[in-house]
Amino acid sequence: MNAVLRRLGFYLVSAWASVTLNFAIPRLMPGDPAAALVARFNGEMSPEALRGLRRAFGFVPGSTLTQYASYVKHVARGDLGLSIAYFPARVSDVIGTGLGWSLGLGGCALLISFTLGTVLGVVAAWRRGGRLDSLLPPVLSFLGAFPYFWLAMLVLYLFGFTLRWFPLQHARTPDLEGSSALTLVVDVVRHAALPATAVVLATLGGWMLSMRGSMLAVLGTHAIKLATAKGLRPRRIMWAYAARNALLPSVTSLGMALGFVVSGSLLTEIVFSYPGLGYLLVQAVRNQDYPLLQGLFLMITFSVLAANFLVDLLVIWLDPRARA
Repeated sequence: MNAVLRRLGFYLVSAWASVTLNFAIPRLMPGDPAAALVARFNGEMSPEALRGLRRAFGFVPGSTLTQYASYVKHVARGDLGLSIAYFPARVSDVIGTGLGWSLGLGGCALLISFTLGTVLGVVAAWRRGGRLDSLLPPVLSFLGAFPYFWLAMLVLYLFGFTLRWFPLQHARTPDLEGSSALTLVVDVVRHAALPATAVVLATLGGWMLSMRGSMLAVLGTHAIKLATAKGLRPRRIMWAYAARNALLPSVTSLGMALGFVVSGSLLTEIVFSYPGLGYLLVQAVRNQDYPLLQGLFLMITFSVLAANFLVDLLVIWLDPRARA
């Protein structure tokens, strides 16, 4: 219990630091979002209207401490301000439009890559020197050496443009509104197939090589030799003893990967015009939408912290030594 409380305290302090930085950085920059919005539309505004617009963006009158208290109160309520690019829409509403697509695409691709890579790494290490161990690591390492966007363009050209097996862009077909639920699900899956394939191809090798290296280290320990000497079944030794202990480093890496799923697969989403958070982030940068950038960065930070805290709990459950 003490280990859990220590980790929780660390993540709460990190969350407070991220909120404080998110508050301070825009105020250290010249200008403010209200002035940027007026300049973007080449308009003129009275001083009273400009003050009201600044208040809508969170720049309330008073001392810095008063503004900070107001900002923390709004963040706690989930109010991240107004977007400049999508004015007068709220930042939380804009983020909500892309969050589901990023979680669906990135989450499914990560789970497929992690699960398949872990299983392949376990089997390759257990049967080291065999065909699987000799063939897959160099092939997957070769694919992983290519950047995401190159693999995305490759699968888009082969399976979308040339063979026409899958749609070329977007997350769904607009003219299917009113269709059955099954038709909509199949359409969404077909649109996500190519970007998910690109992510899996780029990351599968890393998960497999990481698990293979951990397995080889565990297989050389006295515990595995003792289990073999006792006559336990090879499959039980492989999964219940070797794989469980070798899984800990991969689980720790999974925490970081899960956190960054929320940010979206930036380049992949751009190639496929997929409406996730990565695509929103690019639009925010292009339009100098500082409130949206703040909201996205804050959400990514909180997601990374939450994912790592959950992984810490899982590691404590898997490894009794972490409870000390």
